[in-house]
Amino acid sequence: MKKIWFKRLLIVVMAIMLVGCSSKNESTKEGNKKELDDISIMLDWYPNAVHTAIYVAKEKGYFEDEGLNVKIEMPADTNDPLKLAATGKVDLAISYQSQLLLSRAEDIPVVSIAALVRHSLDAIMYKKESEINSPKDLEGKNVGFPSSSISEAVVSSMVKNDGGDMSKVKMTDVGWDLMPSLATDNVDALVGAYINHEQVLLKKEGYNVDFLSLPDYGVPDNYELVIVTGEKTLAKKKESIEKFWRAVTKGQETLKKDPAAGLQILLDHENESFPLDKEVEEESLQVLLPLMEDPNIPFGYQDEAVWQDVADWLYDSKVIQEKVDPKEAFTNIVSK
Repeated sequence: MKKIWFKRLLIVVMAIMLVGCSSKNESTKEGNKKELDDISIMLDWYPNAVHTAIYVAKEKGYFEDEGLNVKIEMPADTNDPLKLAATGKVDLAISYQSQLLLSRAEDIPVVSIAALVRHSLDAIMYKKESEINSPKDLEGKNVGFPSSSISEAVVSSMVKNDGGDMSKVKMTDVGWDLMPSLATDNVDALVGAYINHEQVLLKKEGYNVDFLSLPDYGVPDNYELVIVTGEKTLAKKKESIEKFWRAVTKGQETLKKDPAAGLQILLDHENESFPLDKEVEEESLQVLLPLMEDPNIPFGYQDEAVWQDVADWLYDSKVIQEKVDPKEAFTNIVSK
């Protein structure tokens, strides 16, 4: 009888221990989840090839390894990323170097923390049969642009630096109908069209297009895409932001080793409203990768001289009315 009671007691004790261990494991799991710091990033547009490293970092667990829970958001409007970063509605956003400097000139407290794309993607794009060989050839032509004072200044600078007369160039605001306006010959050339996107799509559709590079005609090479944050967010979350960029850098390294596998991760996360064309994104990534980094410079590192050149050009071109101190516009979270 005693043996039976002892066995029953032993079973009860073991059951209690198992429940306790289970509860402890659940608590540990919950604790681990709580240890992850939340951080959000808003893309500049729908997910596409330029964002691949971010999606690779998320899929491979690089963010979690850094103790981060990263939320990737899409903008409802192209102006949202900078605005929401400035007000702290999102922690990070992807935007444009020139646009950030415009915002700084308007006392909007945003700061760049890393260069995602180190070189210009914008270009003056045209059909080869239009006989445009240099910016001066835009005289007598119609150039489409996307409602941007920066785009107008780009054309003006390039034409003048090539010895042309800007008063002979017609500028037409086509909004974001860049490709259709060139494809249907409503305009002779485009500015604000990207060599990794519009050029790739137009070529796929059978159009024989070429482009004029901005730096070849006096417009400073710029960090086309930068990671931005608000000044208050930077002060509050600098450590998390540094962790974020370490994970993205690891994602970029993984992507370079196997671009096809990295791109597939992006394709698996495409937005239903903006389905991706695998061939287009493959070609886009080939264009992008050499422009995202320079030899012997850490991924994301920003040079003060580049910020100074772009700020000076914006002021000299009368895009901004007040000079901007480039030192206040960016901070490096990686060292050279």
